[in-house]
Amino acid sequence: MEWSDLKVFLAIARAGTLGAAARALDQTQPTMGRRLRALEQAVGQALFQRTSDGFVLTAEGAAVLAHAERIEEEAIAFERRLAGQDGALEGMLRVSASDWFGARVLAPILAGFSRAHPGIVVELVTDARLFSLARRETDLVVRIRPFDEPEVVQRRLTHVPYALYAAAGTPPPGDGAGCALVTMDTAFEAMPDVGWLTRMLPRARIAFRSNNREAQARACAAGAGFAVLPRPLGDAEPGLERVDLGEAPPGRDVWIGFHRDLRRLARLRALLDALVEGVAG
Repeated sequence: MEWSDLKVFLAIARAGTLGAAARALDQTQPTMGRRLRALEQAVGQALFQRTSDGFVLTAEGAAVLAHAERIEEEAIAFERRLAGQDGALEGMLRVSASDWFGARVLAPILAGFSRAHPGIVVELVTDARLFSLARRETDLVVRIRPFDEPEVVQRRLTHVPYALYAAAGTPPPGDGAGCALVTMDTAFEAMPDVGWLTRMLPRARIAFRSNNREAQARACAAGAGFAVLPRPLGDAEPGLERVDLGEAPPGRDVWIGFHRDLRRLARLRALLDALVEGVAG
């Protein structure tokens, strides 16, 4: 059994379907199906039960999963350790960040970094889900809460102030009576700015929700309602004006982290320095 076969097995076990697993490994669905059948023939057991909802592990598959995950941990640790010794300023680096921060703050800095280091390819992934540094799903993660994993090296990258915005020319909201709000979706309603908004405008109705700050900014500019936005986003969005209610909404600290095995990776250190300097500027 080869490590590449176990990667296929793990992808299917985690994704639940051949299509999703194929996308995760950048393979075609027929290829994944063939490799799974070959693996099951090699071990002489059915590792998955095929159902209308996807692939479900059999008892034998669950036993293989535990061993495969331990092998994966060792293989990835080995890859990280080797990568961490690379002193060349060339190769691939993957950066994960939220939608608006990646587009509005990081992208211009990364463009300058790419010009300065043409041998390094930077891949920016803007996604709400948390990528694993341990599995090397990404090399650098930028997010709004500290990391609690002991193997992650982290630092506070910056503090982002927030403000209340409305479409240009919108009358003051008063206590919110007759006003509409643009805010986070229900999965993120515990975020500090959501509570601030409903406290400051208690009589306003929620008209639009989204987990995407860029979408909130566009909806707000189009007149959907008042929105709390990060100032680097709101100040740059055409058609928006800041609204002063006498109390600023809570801002957020932004943290950046990477796996400790990569702390000597020259291209990662170069990128980290560029991001810290660029964000500070």
